[in-house]
Amino acid sequence: MEIVLGLILLLVGGDTLVRGSVAVARKIGISELMIGLTLVGFGTSTPELVTSIQAALAGSPGIAVGNVVGSNIANILLILGTAALIYPIACQPAAIRRDGFVLVLAALSCVAVSLWGHMNLWVGVLFILLLAAYLFYSYLNERNTQQPSAELHRAEVEIAEPWTQKLWVGLVLAVVGIVLTILGAQFLVSGAIKLSRAWGISETIIGLTIVAVGTSLPELVTSIVAALKRKSDLALGNVIGSNIYNVWFILGATSLVKPIDFPSSIVVVDIWVMLAASILMLVIALKRGAISRWVGLGFLVLYGVYIATMA
Repeated sequence: MEIVLGLILLLVGGDTLVRGSVAVARKIGISELMIGLTLVGFGTSTPELVTSIQAALAGSPGIAVGNVVGSNIANILLILGTAALIYPIACQPAAIRRDGFVLVLAALSCVAVSLWGHMNLWVGVLFILLLAAYLFYSYLNERNTQQPSAELHRAEVEIAEPWTQKLWVGLVLAVVGIVLTILGAQFLVSGAIKLSRAWGISETIIGLTIVAVGTSLPELVTSIVAALKRKSDLALGNVIGSNIYNVWFILGATSLVKPIDFPSSIVVVDIWVMLAASILMLVIALKRGAISRWVGLGFLVLYGVYIATMA
């Protein structure tokens, strides 16, 4: 029951936070490009952030790390697979080339740290600086231009269209979203730890599956909505941005709060699945210019096989 309640609060809280923040940002004159680059990516990754920090503070590194790695795998294979089944994802190579390569770089940096086995404060600072450099470069490169990548980032705001144009309402919604997300993470982590002990399943597996998929619900909802609106390219942009944030911001911020160790099982298997999924998605998107329904089905099959290997 705690897990279900936590997932509901995370989904509602994350969505409320994003929409409230976008309303505030527009009201104070922040550009659509900056909103798309920062607020949307940060907002949809907030459930993962709060959950990983809660898990680290609770002494459950398997959940903290498994949440990030599992979310990135689910975002590509499960969420993009589902979105592509609904409506094929048209990819403009020029729009995703840079961000796609940054995604692979983020995955490689995560692999490197996992092989070391430990993530301390200084590695966390480095990860956050890498994210800041990426965002700064993207903004400088795309402002006042009509580049495909800039248009994609501006369009990403559509998936987080605010419910209000009033500044004070946006502020209230953002605060409510933060509170709901924190409460949801507390329930989810507490329920996951209890489930792990009751069923005799490792916290790492719980983190890679139930927690990871649960914290990816905002990405799932926005990707499905984008696909139903036949704007499935926004789903791809959303997933790429979210996965970059997950590695550099969430792992980075979590290690600032408390150093985390990488469970050996993640180092041996799951981190490589995350890297392989990232490369596979990028190669298909750049070479084929689309993620077809058949490719989407293939992604879902691969995700099913991945989950089955944990049984």
